[in-house]
This record gives sequence, structure tokens and C-alpha cells, in this order.
Amino acid sequence: MTLIRHNDGVLDAARDCVLAYGVRRTTLTDVARRAGVSRMTLYRRWPDVRSLVADLMTREWVRVLAELDVSDPVAAMVGGVRRLREHPLWRKIVETDPDLLLPYLLERRGATHEAALDVLERVTGDARKARAVLLVAQSFLLSAPTMLGPAASGPAGHDPVTLDDLDAELTALLEAYLGQLTERTQEGP
Repeated sequence: MTLIRHNDGVLDAARDCVLAYGVRRTTLTDVARRAGVSRMTLYRRWPDVRSLVADLMTREWVRVLAELDVSDPVAAMVGGVRRLREHPLWRKIVETDPDLLLPYLLERRGATHEAALDVLERVTGDARKARAVLLVAQSFLLSAPTMLGPAASGPAGHDPVTLDDLDAELTALLEAYLGQLTERTQEGP
């Protein structure tokens, strides 16, 4: 599954550079220096910083997925969203270089999508359902910050909506949806 041109030392150095400078200000020279390798070594594997960062993001996000306990799919999805949202590399990219995420939202699936779909297809038993769950989780990961703050309706002085509130709503959505899947599977076609 992993298409990463693997070299953990280089990917670690890239992570450190991105966390320190952001993607746009990171150069392959910075990464090579920090990793203790020549620039040519990097250029043989990665033609530019964007391709190196793509491999770095894949490594980091797939690690988060690999650590999830999928025996409870709902808790795993909500926990995965929460862990990615709190991941230092995710936060840095969202804060400084969010355009890096656009191809994975609008144009193509990335290696992390494929890894998540592999897990979700096993859990749901259905490729379409797995994609629906991933799209819902992805929307809560990416757009939750736009929904924080005062409740849109309700009595004056109503408490603001928090990430915990939205995570509870994601839990409710997934429990209802995955519960229906379980009931349908048990009933048969």
C-alpha cells in the first residue's frame, strides 16, 4: 500500500523543517542539511519539496490510522478525526499552507484516503458506505473550526459550540449510520 519513497531520517528532517518554517519556506537544502545527506540524495528521490511533503503527510496520517482500535468503528473514526486535528503537522499545514490539501479534497484520493478506505471497507463491508463514512469524517476534520462559536439559534447567552460538541454530533451521526448498516447486514438483502 505504501508508496512512500521511504527514508525515515529524511522524513523526520522534513517534518522538523515544516514545523519550524512552514512548507513554502522549507527547501530541499534545509531538509538535506538537517537529515545529514546531500541535496542530490534528496533530488534522486523527490523532485521538489511538495512531493517530499506529500510523502511526509502520508507517513504521518497513516501512522494515526494504524494506531486506531477499529473494534469500535465509531470511536475509531471520531478518535482519528480528533487525533488528526491535534496533530502538529496537520495544524501547521492548515495554518500556513492549506492549499496543499486542496488536491486531496477536489481532485484525487491520496494514499491516506486509500489506507482509510481499506480499513473502512473491512469494517462496513461495503465500498460505498466506507466512502460515505470517510467523507463525513473528513468534513468534520476540515470544516469543524468554521462551526465553532455562538450557537446559530437558541436563547441569548447560549454556550458556544465547541469541538467536543461537534465530535459528539459526529459520534451520533456515525452510530446511527453504522447501526443501520449492522441491522441491514443482520437482516440480509
